[in-house]
Amino acid sequence: MAKKTTERVIPSSGNIFADMGLPDADELDTKARLGATINRIVERRGLSQAEVATALEINQPKVSALLHYKLEGFSVERLMRFLVSWSLLGRTSRS
Repeated sequence: MAKKTTERVIPSSGNIFADMGLPDADELDTKARLGATINRIVERRGLSQAEVATALEINQPKVSALLHYKLEGFSVERLMRFLVSWSLLGRTSRS
């Protein structure tokens, strides 16, 4: 007979980074949410990395990092500027 295991489920606070006890959890959560929003825009508009690089005025390796949620090199303010530039200025070729 298989041994029965019991797992304890702990409700999330809504911030996985805080749940994991990471420092700067609020900033990490904000960056993840902004990164997800940027990724949704890129996907919805069917943009290539080259088009994103041109629109955001960053190089392709930074676009790759952004689209793969490697957000260490981006400040919250910079991610917000990316979103504002798209929202207010229509800075992509496929708006």
